[in-house]
This record gives sequence, structure tokens and C-alpha cells, in this order.
Amino acid sequence: MKMRRVRVAVCAITVAAMAVATFALTTRKAVALNVNGKTTMVATYAMTVDRLLEEQGISVKSHDLVQSTSGGTLADHAVVTVRSAYQTTVNVDGEEIPFWTVADSADQLIGFFKANESKASSITVNIDNVYKQLTGGMVINRKGPVTVVADGKSSQAPNGKLPAASILDSKGITVGKEDKVSVTESGSQTVLRVQRVTHGQETRTKVVPFETQTIVDSSLQPGETVIRQQGENGEIQQTYNVTYVDGVSSSETLESETTTKASVNQVVAVGPAKAATDDDDKGSGDGSDKASGKDSDTTNSDSDSSKKDDAKSDADADKNKSDAKSDSTSKGDTNNSQSTSQNNQNQNTNQNQNNQNQNQNSGQTTQKPSQNTNQNQNNNQNNSQNTTQKPNQSTNNNQGSGSSTSGRLWHPSVAQAQAYAAAAAAQRGWTGADWDALVWIWNHESSWLWNAENAYSGAYGIPQALPPDKMGAGYRDDAAVQIDWGLSYIAGRYGSPSQAKQWWMQHNWY
Repeated sequence: MKMRRVRVAVCAITVAAMAVATFALTTRKAVALNVNGKTTMVATYAMTVDRLLEEQGISVKSHDLVQSTSGGTLADHAVVTVRSAYQTTVNVDGEEIPFWTVADSADQLIGFFKANESKASSITVNIDNVYKQLTGGMVINRKGPVTVVADGKSSQAPNGKLPAASILDSKGITVGKEDKVSVTESGSQTVLRVQRVTHGQETRTKVVPFETQTIVDSSLQPGETVIRQQGENGEIQQTYNVTYVDGVSSSETLESETTTKASVNQVVAVGPAKAATDDDDKGSGDGSDKASGKDSDTTNSDSDSSKKDDAKSDADADKNKSDAKSDSTSKGDTNNSQSTSQNNQNQNTNQNQNNQNQNQNSGQTTQKPSQNTNQNQNNNQNNSQNTTQKPNQSTNNNQGSGSSTSGRLWHPSVAQAQAYAAAAAAQRGWTGADWDALVWIWNHESSWLWNAENAYSGAYGIPQALPPDKMGAGYRDDAAVQIDWGLSYIAGRYGSPSQAKQWWMQHNWY
């Protein structure tokens, strides 16, 4: 009976605690909701930030930033901040990087790239596609004056806190629909530049070289050559549509082409080949016979002997051709055998070198069983750092040129990938120790290679997502897709790279 009473009491206490917890979670909360700089106080019963945003009709896109002082679970007096992202293009030391940002000023956007990347000495923000964003209140430089460059003239705008449109209006500068507007920060100077875009046509003459035609003329002596018709080059008139930026050709397309002069072939006549003679067939004349001490007269027996010798010579020639063909085949087989042997030797050498490298690095590398890492020597990034990888992780270090053929960050180098990630992380406030932790995690996961793939699990990309396709469209080649997903994953699961690193060090994965 006593035990039954204890159990009843425990159950009652549990039910009461659950009721209190439920009441606490479902009680009315006062939340400060900041959307793109505008703050409103909201009363809600929502338990999560996502539910709050859904109640308020706020649509959050993939690159928008949502932050809450109470994490994912909504608490009373929490502050929820939503910042809408837009896309621009940033030129970092000559490399064009399309970038989604929530910056409210050009200097803040540039600051994102500089926060974690000291090597970015010169950064240009191309703001053509976000001009409305600038006119809507995005300032250029909150720190001080701005240098305005347009139409070959340079002047100073003392109030850098004004939007770009206001600064240009104050200088009497009108921006055309296609003109390029950019902001560059180099050292302590901020430059607002307007480049005029114009269009025109250029007509060019293309030379068409003549061809040479050879004919046989029986009236000419053997080996004689005579030009019967002089060749003349032709001409084609081409018209190009050209786009100029500040008067310099930027791009062009071929509009049309017309043949204005046909080319004339050059005709060369040559004499017929010299007919073969009996003396040529014998291969020696009287002088040869005399030189050898033989009489020039021949007997029937000599003639018969000569015919036999000729027949034997023909037979030997046929045999030689056959032998040559056989030798050629034999040589081909030998070459193939040698090539195969050479390839095998090269493979064995490469395997031995890989084994030697693994043995040499065994004191610096902590690996799990069956780990297979194939790294080309031309990529030496992060090789000096200690590396811990997941089981059977196979990293392919073949690098692309970094040119953006498709997507926003197509086949980038390690430096390009880190420059992009540095700015994206800074937008979330991840600088200093958090940035160092992020570099450390992705060094261990993939060495920051966009095409790193775990042969055992199938995890792919810089953040080693599994399954890979959850990163989104273009994940196999676009490092921006990989990095954006990886940062969102860390924010949602761990809150920060520093906390993700602590988990990684305890479990060897994150």
C-alpha cells in the first residue's frame, strides 16, 4: 500500500510538472521583432521563431538571416531579427564573386570581406543590380567622405552616409539605365565610380588568303614549273556590334559579313614526269661497265643470268615487304607491351610514393581505419596542418581554374572559397575565434575543396554534406551553394563554429 501511494505521488508530481512546463511554453510572450531595421513589439503564443514568423506573415528566403536572442525556442522578451538578403557582385583582388548579402551600407559589405580576410587589399562592390537598395537608404560610407569619379572627373562628397543616388545627384551626375555603378575601398579611401556604357558598330576588313592549284602541262619539260595565273587574296567586310565602357571596348558580337572581293586561286603548271628508260632500269651504263673492267658486249647467257637476277630481286623485294610488315606489327606489339609495362611501373611508383608519404605523415595525421586520401601534389594547401578525417574519406584535390562558368562560385580555388566564406561568416557575426574554428573544421572535413568526396559514405563538398543533394541545386560544382548550406547547418545545429568544433573534437564529426 505504501509503495502504491509513492507511485501515485510521483505520477501526480510528473503531471503537475508537465502542466507547468506546457503553461510556460504556451503562455503569452512579448517579443521584439526587427525586420530590416524596423522594430515592432509582438504579443504571441508561438513556441518557436519559425511559428512566430509564420503568424506575422513574414516570408523568409534561403539567404535571409534570422537571429533570436533565445535560440530556436521562443522565450518571453526575446528579440528576433530578420534581415532580407539581396545579391550583388564583389571583386576581391581581381576575382569576381557573386554574393548574397544583408548589408545596409557599402562599407559594411566591404567590411564583411575584410573582417576575416586580411589579404583582400582592394575590394570593389558592383552595385548596378542593387541600385534600388541603395536609393532606399543603403549608405556608401558611414565613416566619412566619398570620392566620386564620373566622366573623367573626380570630386569629393563630404557626407558618405547618404545613399549613392543622393551623392550623385548632389554632383549633378545622372546615371543611365546601363551605366555601371561601383564602390571601391582601397586603404582608407572609398570611391564611388560611374562608368558610362555606350554601344556602336565597327566595320572591319578580313583578308581571305588565296589557294594554290597545280596542273600538269605536257608542253613543259620534266621538272619545269610555270605560274599560269597569279593568286589574289579576297576580302570580307565584317560588321560588329560593340559595347564600350568609358570608351573602351568591353564586348562585341558579329552582326553581319559580306564578301567584297573574291579570292583568285594561283595556278601552277608543271612538266610531266620523266619517262623511265632501259638504261635506268639496268641501273648502270657503259661507263659503269668500263669502270668495273667488264666488256660492254653481253652474251645470251649474261642476259639470261640478268633476268634470273631480276626475278630473284623481285622475290627478295616481296619478301622484304612482308618482313617489314611483320616487323612493324612486331614493333607495335612490343611498343604496346612496353607502354603497358611502363604504365604498370608508373602506377607502382605512385603507390609506393603514396605509401611513403602516408608513413612519413603518420606522426602528424590521425586517421580512422580504411582511410583513403588521394591528393595531387600541385595542391599544397593545408598540408602542413594536422588532419583528422572520417572513415574511408577520399579527397580529390583536382582544382578548377576558378572561373565562374556557371553558378556563383564555380570550381573555386581554396583561397576563393575561403574569401567567400569569410564574408558570409562575418555576416553572421562569426569573426575571430569563430572564423578560426570554421577554418579548422572544414580543413579537417575537406581541406576546403569543392569536389572533396568521401568514397565510403558519399559525403560531398566543402562542408561534407550527407546526403549531398540536400545542399541544393548546383551543389556538385558551385561552392557558394555548399558554403551557404554549411553555415546554415552549423547555425541551426550548434549555434556557432566554436561550439561545432568542440563537438567535432569529441566525436570526430559534426
